[in-house]
Amino acid sequence: MKKFVVRYGAMRSLGVVECGDEAARGFFHGVKVVVRTARGLEAATILCETDDEKLDRLPNRPLPVAFERRADESDENELLKIKANEKDEFERCLKIIRRMKIEMTLVRVERVLGGERVVVYYVADGRVDFRELVRALAAEFQTRVEMKQIGVRDETKLLADVGDCGREVCCNTYLVAMPPVSMKMAKLQKATLDPTKVSGRCGRLKCCLRYEYDFYNELQSASPAIGEAVGTPDGRGKVVALELFAQRVVVELEDGGRRSFAVDELDRRRRPRRCEYSEYDGETGERAPNERRSKRRFQPRDGENAAKEPRRDEPKTPDAAEN
Repeated sequence: MKKFVVRYGAMRSLGVVECGDEAARGFFHGVKVVVRTARGLEAATILCETDDEKLDRLPNRPLPVAFERRADESDENELLKIKANEKDEFERCLKIIRRMKIEMTLVRVERVLGGERVVVYYVADGRVDFRELVRALAAEFQTRVEMKQIGVRDETKLLADVGDCGREVCCNTYLVAMPPVSMKMAKLQKATLDPTKVSGRCGRLKCCLRYEYDFYNELQSASPAIGEAVGTPDGRGKVVALELFAQRVVVELEDGGRRSFAVDELDRRRRPRRCEYSEYDGETGERAPNERRSKRRFQPRDGENAAKEPRRDEPKTPDAAEN
């Protein structure tokens, strides 16, 4: 038995199919097959051959799906027919939503290959009561209807085509899970902090900011921090700028000049602290700790306690003295 990773559905979900050696003969990247998922019969594309060891390395292991057959001419014709009717089904669904005045944005209507289900993708601010809508759509399409609420990033995954880089958006080509992205990643990579320039088609931070973050973070951990005192071949100074890719730092020397040095040329050992020993012990020849500061810190001055607390044998108040 051989295992293959396949991609299916509008959301480009991943699955694992298992089939015999005879059925898997001639399978390679891009071959169309028919699989059975929880939604019914669906068309899928083979990505690569795999095994259990490789699947265990994936952060999100694909779910197993049942292999039905290799896609033939009739399946290809059915897919073309479904593709041609997508626009019409979208308009019919949108017309019903507007008639019922439901506050939701219709994104896409997907019909699976076997015709057992129609999946309606939509975006809404909160929860939507679509029970009446499901009954109306089921009567319209004469099949089971599944409503799936998605976010703005998934909306871009379904609709977007080309990003700012001039290539197809990553979420619509190979990304399976949306990686978390923060402004901290843009700052570390010295990218512009203008939201309009670091945002993708979805209006959120670009996913590509996450790709090199681990590498930048590794370089930063091997480099001194801004403001750290270091030693250089030209004397000691303070780090004022970093060049992570070049592994160089800009140091402001004690004489006032600034120069660039490689990280390997720096001496990052800290200067010794000011000595806390001031007196020598004549017998042992070792330094004795300076007790002047400790005496001043921990021993009260003369009369200090007497001014704050009354003596035990004296009355604390005039009333107590009378009694």
